[in-house]
Amino acid sequence: MRVGVPKEIKNHEYRVGLTPASVAELVASGHEVLVETRAGCGIDFDDSNYVDAGATIVDTPAALFAGADMIVKVKEPQPSEIALLEPRHILFTYLHLAADRPQAEGLMKSGATCIAYETVTSANRSLPLLKPMSEVAGRMSIQVGAHYLEKEQGGRGILLGGVPGVAPARVAILGGGVAGLNAAQMAVGQRADVTIYDISNDRLAELDTYFGSQIKTAYASKAAIAAAVAGAQLVIGAVLVPGAAAPKLVTREMLRTMKRGSVIVDIAIDQGGCFETSRPTTHADPVFEEEGIIHYCVANMPGAVARTSAFALNNATLPFVLRLANLGAEAAMAADPHLANGLNVSGGRIRHQAVANALGLPLG
Repeated sequence: MRVGVPKEIKNHEYRVGLTPASVAELVASGHEVLVETRAGCGIDFDDSNYVDAGATIVDTPAALFAGADMIVKVKEPQPSEIALLEPRHILFTYLHLAADRPQAEGLMKSGATCIAYETVTSANRSLPLLKPMSEVAGRMSIQVGAHYLEKEQGGRGILLGGVPGVAPARVAILGGGVAGLNAAQMAVGQRADVTIYDISNDRLAELDTYFGSQIKTAYASKAAIAAAVAGAQLVIGAVLVPGAAAPKLVTREMLRTMKRGSVIVDIAIDQGGCFETSRPTTHADPVFEEEGIIHYCVANMPGAVARTSAFALNNATLPFVLRLANLGAEAAMAADPHLANGLNVSGGRIRHQAVANALGLPLG
């Protein structure tokens, strides 16, 4: 199979779908890999690194899409890329369609087979291709939250961990999944006062066992979330419903109870966000203020640490890329129901129930 790796064009997106090491694995398996020129420059791989791995460098996105059977990306295709997709193409990337009807409609119109990293599952019901980026985003959320709590950034002027005689910041983490766990690890490391909220009592018990007395846990009732928002200086939104739009857990009225200069970080913004006041931002303009509260809602947070993120993502995606290249999409998904769960669009139809529900479109 001919596998194409375009240069990402989303704002400040430096990751790449395949590293040279991944390319070498595909070439060793008998596949041809086309890489758009400078696709890896954001993580310090130049074209010669890809040539050494066995790839062919192409000059334009049009040439790449025309020559490839499968497109392996990181972020969702932009309109100019969607226009290059054909029914023969397999697209393997993050899609996050539940919050992006125009993209969904464009992919349906293309007729391509579109498999989303974020809905591929594993035997233990986890999301193996979302996990590495959730780990990165969770850890980053505390970094950026601490930064924007600084006075010169418009924040309250609070040091996350406090100092002897001065209390640390209160951090409320909504969601105890992979992103929430990693956010808690970082916040605990900075000596913040951390509470994790979740609706799974089993998960809360696991987190309590894992962290012991380092954090507090609480059931995520509406009343508990309202109290958490009112009392916290940093709120992390880390809720995920696979394939579906994120639930709006924090209303504008709740936001008004926070102290001015407090910060929220919405990791769930790719799926529409879990704060009523959230809207997607970019690394070029990452924050905005609503009701006196700083909102960080960058839709590709891991792109800021592109090298770490690209390697972590490739570690997870490469086995699936090889399976798709070796067998083709239809046979690969027939052989692996967990990969089949990644199918979001094909033949001009929505193929994932949660995506269909979120967009109000019929399931194909």
